[in-house]
Amino acid sequence: MRYILLFCLLFITYNCKPSEEKKDSSPDVETIETDEDANDLSAISTKDFREFKVLDSKYINNAELWDVIDEDLKDFTEDDYFTLKPFVIDQDIPALQKYISEGQLSYELLTKFYLYRIRKFDRENDLSLNAVIAINANVVTQAKAIDEAFQQNKRQDRHPIYGMPILLKDNINTAEMPTTAGAVALKDNTTEDAFIVKQLKSKGALILGKANLSEWAYFFCGDCPSGYSAVGGQTLNPYGRRIMDTGGSSSGSGVAVAANFCVAAIGSETSGSILSPASQNSIVGLKPTIGLVSRGGIVPISSTLDTAGPMTKNVIDNAILLDAIFGEDKSDSKSIYALWEPGFYWKDAWKEFEVKGKRFGAFKGLMEDELYAKAVEVLKEQGAEIVEIKALDINLPGFLRLLNLDMKTDLVSYLKDYGNPYLEYTSIEDIMDFNRKDSLSVMPYGQRLFQGVSDDAATDEEFKEIKAVLKANGKRFFDEPMKTHNLDGILSINNYHAGYAAVAEYPALTVPMGYNEEGEPEGLTFISSRLREKQLLEWAYVYEQASKMRVAPKNYN
Repeated sequence: MRYILLFCLLFITYNCKPSEEKKDSSPDVETIETDEDANDLSAISTKDFREFKVLDSKYINNAELWDVIDEDLKDFTEDDYFTLKPFVIDQDIPALQKYISEGQLSYELLTKFYLYRIRKFDRENDLSLNAVIAINANVVTQAKAIDEAFQQNKRQDRHPIYGMPILLKDNINTAEMPTTAGAVALKDNTTEDAFIVKQLKSKGALILGKANLSEWAYFFCGDCPSGYSAVGGQTLNPYGRRIMDTGGSSSGSGVAVAANFCVAAIGSETSGSILSPASQNSIVGLKPTIGLVSRGGIVPISSTLDTAGPMTKNVIDNAILLDAIFGEDKSDSKSIYALWEPGFYWKDAWKEFEVKGKRFGAFKGLMEDELYAKAVEVLKEQGAEIVEIKALDINLPGFLRLLNLDMKTDLVSYLKDYGNPYLEYTSIEDIMDFNRKDSLSVMPYGQRLFQGVSDDAATDEEFKEIKAVLKANGKRFFDEPMKTHNLDGILSINNYHAGYAAVAEYPALTVPMGYNEEGEPEGLTFISSRLREKQLLEWAYVYEQASKMRVAPKNYN
């Protein structure tokens, strides 16, 4: 059996249409050869998951990884670690900021705590998760500067992201570390900061390091497990190490947040790449409206569908992180000028949010999932009105071609505008040629999807038609039932309908809704129309507080 691509291989699979008869709560897809295959969701149990071809990275030496930071950690002991644990593990950002304001914690100690924990758990031991691909050598020094600035001016109006150590998916440019997208071809891709990284730094956030990912955001091999990259090795799920799928492609971001390796992380999504690993690792993941968050300086798949987004342990942190990164980027062709000011997503009185009178569509075909049915009941108990709906029989023709045709040009544009000029790649074929020089180490699962990108071609008119049909179909999938039943939003599971949200360019937010009989996490996913992120966050917060479903992975407490 080939590897399961739990994230709808090429991001289209279980994001495209689960059938109404679907009973299995974990739709997985073995492979996709055509767009028709993308709509055929085969249920494959996690017990069928076979051994990985590659587990540990051949390009990361654990000693070398920590050489850059060992001096800064020499005075941080195991006693310090256990003393700080109650103040850090599974705490939300407001609580962390409170502890720091009261002097029980500092930004330096918080940073050292996460670094110590990553070194303790992440690589070359019986609990290793291979979630972190690089460490910012300057982060402790930067944390000390943040502490000093805070002590000199204890402003109450500082953004809550101030001093919070954040991991970036390793397709997001930052000046402190190379941006590899998990690929050996980009191991020397030193760059300037991406737009969203500048946004974070301008508010005082600390870039802790880079998170592993499914290589090239899972649009490379086609027959590899999610969470694998040549540079980072195989990311593993803390809820079922070497058993449960991590989801992709923001695998390292999801795992690192779940295992408390950072306050929060940034992921990116084309179709399911945030929703899948967030739900698989029992965290909160938001795929924003396309254009709300800049894509400038992020290794692309599709300028039509790509977006970055926040991945956090809870909803309030998700709102805070979204608030820290949104903003207009004039270099991004789809960037949105948002009328609201910073603070829009987090300054409201969160305890007063409610769903009373809100109308949500619940798919009849998913009601046999016990966790989904219970989640629907929780919302009903909070006053929401639930309308059971049948999923429209709508396909997404040309989805794979959209990704192929976009990546063919968008990757070249990234290399030219945001990549290191000394790399000298001018086409996807150049990278494929590089990979062939040491295929066993660089591409043990092959590069079938890259080959598909290279082989595909279309006229401008054909491409416009593909995009127009996909967007119309995606919007119709949600708009018709929402209009017919006067709905505020749609309820889904994990990334089951991520493909439709992707092509509609609508936001989607997943929040933990419990664990199935095998202990595998599942997420309740809220979807609504364009620029309704604030409403999604409010609804998810009400559900989160009423259900309290998230439980930290037991071996990483």
